[in-house]
Amino acid sequence: MANIKQQKKRIRLAAQQRLRNRHAKSTIKTLFKKLDASVEAKDGDEAKALATTLVKRIDQAAAKSILHKNNAAHKKSRVAHTLARL
Repeated sequence: MANIKQQKKRIRLAAQQRLRNRHAKSTIKTLFKKLDASVEAKDGDEAKALATTLVKRIDQAAAKSILHKNNAAHKKSRVAHTLARL
């Protein structure tokens, strides 16, 4: 455990950031699963709405450096391919 006040603060901040990053990544994964399910069920309106939300979340995560920009582009491409299955 750190003895220096600034290091204690960095440990607290890192824990908060880790939770926020994990939440963002988990949300993206959940939206992907819902998108796949709606495409399998052939529900076009719901799939398009989920795709819009998902792309927005991916862009936000990339802007905050939660996801690398290339990883975000890969995920957005995957969303487009999934929608094309409709």
